Amino acid sequence: MQKILIATTNSGKLAEISEYLSSLPVEFVSLKDVGITQEVIEDGITYEQNSQKKALVYSRLSGLPAISDDGGLEIAALNGEPGVNSKYWAGPEGKDEDIIAKMMEVSKKLPDDNRDARFVACLSFALPTGEVWSVHDSTDLLIAKEPLLELLKGFPYRSFLILPQLNKYYHESELSEEEKKEYNHRYKALMKLKKVIIKELSLLTK
Repeated sequence: MQKILIATTNSGKLAEISEYLSSLPVEFVSLKDVGITQEVIEDGITYEQNSQKKALVYSRLSGLPAISDDGGLEIAALNGEPGVNSKYWAGPEGKDEDIIAKMMEVSKKLPDDNRDARFVACLSFALPTGEVWSVHDSTDLLIAKEPLLELLKGFPYRSFLILPQLNKYYHESELSEEEKKEYNHRYKALMKLKKVIIKELSLLTK
């Protein structure tokens, strides 16, 4: 069976990507599964640059097709920050707890009439030959005044985000399976990427 590497160290992203692409007749493997410990420095100025860099490097190292993800939260009142710096906005280690603390401060300072934000996802698919493809999608959100106290490991920002269409937190514990798929920025991007993977690997869905 064809193997595809999900090139992320984020356990939440690993679970989400493998779940949302589970209909593909492939075996998904992680960086740990293939013994890769090398970290790729995300020094691009766009989501696509970071996503493609990770996909290409890990595909070459593993000899497998690889999927990589980059994205971020863009807060309107902060001129789109943290954007591409979302992972390390609250500190060099990118810890969930630090991001929660940072967002607690930010949430208190945002004006009531401008709490708009959006989550952007860029997914890239690379082959060991050096070919790479990228897709994008996003979800419009509001920054909550009070966070949902349940932390979703790997996704700390989601405790502070509300889907205005549903008046629900953008959080796994709040949304139905149908709502997750309709509004999840990564799911929407992955459905685009799925078509690329099927075409390039000549796969048929189950």
